[in-house]
Amino acid sequence: MLVTKEKGNSAMIEFIPAEVMREFRDSFELLYGERAGQCMERLRMLVGRYEVGDNPEPRGVFWNQADAVLITYADMVRAPEETPLCTLKRFADDKIKCALNTIHLLPFCPFSSDDGFSVIDYRQVHKGFGEWKDVEALGGNFKLMFDLVLNHASRKSDWFKDYVNGILPARKYFIETDPATDLSKVVRPRSLPLLTEVITRDGKRHVWTTFSSDQIDLDFSNPDVLFEFLDIILFYISKGVRIMRMDAIAYLWKEIGTACVHLPQTHAVVRILRDFLELVAPQVLLLSETNVPHAENISYFGQGDEANIVYQFSLPPLLLHALHNGTSKYLSEWARRLGQLPHGCTYLNFTASHDGVGVRPLEGIVPPEEKQALFDRVVELGGHISTKTNSDGTDSAYEMNITYFDALADSREEVTERHLARFLCSQTVALSLQGIPAVYFHSLTATRNDYDGVDRLGYPRAINRRKWEEAELHALLTDPASATARVFQKYIRLLRTRALHAAFHPDSSQAVLDLGDNVFALRRVSPDCRERIVAIHNLSDEPAELRGEEALHELSSGVWTDLILDTTYGEDFRALQLAPYQCVWLAQA
Repeated sequence: MLVTKEKGNSAMIEFIPAEVMREFRDSFELLYGERAGQCMERLRMLVGRYEVGDNPEPRGVFWNQADAVLITYADMVRAPEETPLCTLKRFADDKIKCALNTIHLLPFCPFSSDDGFSVIDYRQVHKGFGEWKDVEALGGNFKLMFDLVLNHASRKSDWFKDYVNGILPARKYFIETDPATDLSKVVRPRSLPLLTEVITRDGKRHVWTTFSSDQIDLDFSNPDVLFEFLDIILFYISKGVRIMRMDAIAYLWKEIGTACVHLPQTHAVVRILRDFLELVAPQVLLLSETNVPHAENISYFGQGDEANIVYQFSLPPLLLHALHNGTSKYLSEWARRLGQLPHGCTYLNFTASHDGVGVRPLEGIVPPEEKQALFDRVVELGGHISTKTNSDGTDSAYEMNITYFDALADSREEVTERHLARFLCSQTVALSLQGIPAVYFHSLTATRNDYDGVDRLGYPRAINRRKWEEAELHALLTDPASATARVFQKYIRLLRTRALHAAFHPDSSQAVLDLGDNVFALRRVSPDCRERIVAIHNLSDEPAELRGEEALHELSSGVWTDLILDTTYGEDFRALQLAPYQCVWLAQA
């Protein structure tokens, strides 16, 4: 909680530790050279207006097994004569309490494209969604995650209008580049032009547009831009944010002649944001969003001094591959190599989000021919494969656009029992892994591909961005025969069960067990070593019998209870046969 301080001299800061100030200075010097001193003074003046009040959690208490995130748009559920944020609050209060305790509210500011990620005004709520009081009300029963869309702003923003008209300070907020410049080394997440021509008061200019011509990249080499966002962060803290998601952070800093991705300056900006939050609101966590191969992705932990949380981007495509092929080979190999997390750091484990399923995180894990087979299967099931532009000018697959529920289907048409079991298996794996689980709304409701949305909106990601009418969703959730009701009820039960067991604490140890080629198995042990859970998942459409030395070693002694089915196995338990796609969470009594 931040409390405004009335001071005669706002530059007088006594509560900032000297070590923290040195870290700020080091980062400012890397970014801005001789302007570092000015940046330090601006920081003192900014922070001097605030002091940390009574925080609900002491420094060092980051999370526990009850933490789980719902990923949703502000207008995901709509009802007549009511703001969508009010409708979402009613749904969340009625349906997901004690199962998911955090709501990731996807961008809810005024926007011009990309379903919110082309922000017009960072300090306002979209009139079609509600007001700030509605956002704050949603935070009454839930922690809140907001997006910090740092890389770019909308072409329709006041910032860009001021740039076009030559009005300071925003006149210097955006990146101009001569189109004759050699930009061949730049890594792109889209197969679109990197530069966009605009007409300004000073004539024709070409601005950097990494994602689209409506999303104009911001110039963080100008410290005014950084301090603008520090001020926005303070504003979001005042509105109740608990997790700050750094959208598209990997592309933040541009340096001609480089790939313009993961640059040292980008990591320096992340360290500044982390230090800033530690200083003004230590209860707020920083999450990086970098849909890239695993080693690049986890680089945003830094030395434990950058992001607190990193998305587990390799998990969604690896799970699809594993379940379509009935093998744990690549999934288990990847999980074994995850290594030790820095203190105060963890993963966000998810299978789906508002974006597609990224395929770059499969690089170096799954052979090219097997990746292509997965792409072909997704297309058979009604999905799309989006591409990116490589440095040599060629295009390659970037993400699979499909709902995660339909990505695990048997066919486009009907929902089979095997389809339901396979999908629930995928979600159970994500809940079993070390880290914090995040569940996309459409996974919770077993949503099918939205082909009408793709036709209406004209872009592949719309296939997984359907918006529900409350009455229709209520009808499905109350129909016991519907796939939506069956998945929702089992999913909520899994989440509530998980929240009760310390072995699923994000800091609990994790070991991958070898219990068979078609089985993915983990041992989780609580931080106090008092609880052990063996999580076993049959990834195939054949029964799996657990035998062998490791199975006997793990499971032969004591009394075990499957937390999922509430089944107890006695002292004579030696082997367990799992039905196709069955999962068990075995806790030793």
